[in-house]
Amino acid sequence: MSTAPCLFCGIVAKDVPATRLYEDDEVLAIRDIAPRAPTHILLISRRHITSALELTDADGPLLGRMFAVAADLARSEGIADDGFRLVSNVGRWGGQSVDHLHIHLMGGRAFEWPPG
Repeated sequence: MSTAPCLFCGIVAKDVPATRLYEDDEVLAIRDIAPRAPTHILLISRRHITSALELTDADGPLLGRMFAVAADLARSEGIADDGFRLVSNVGRWGGQSVDHLHIHLMGGRAFEWPPG
């Protein structure tokens, strides 16, 4: 993990502005500032966890909450019926650009498989 301040911790603390769509005690959802799809939302753990690599069985409720919020947002954004993608990048080669657990919710267009 970098010694630089965490961007997502700054967003959680409201020190860094973001377009907030949802928040509760565990999860914050914001619009991605560099969207890769017509709908691109980031679901961020309020607690700093570097990546999915640090998750344990004890984090099951957090992950369940993140996926439930993603499903609710997909419905409210109008992308649930046609489908959407949920992605959590891990590490440099996995495409992770912010070392803080987050899930990308993307939809509004068709996606290829396998990805990039």
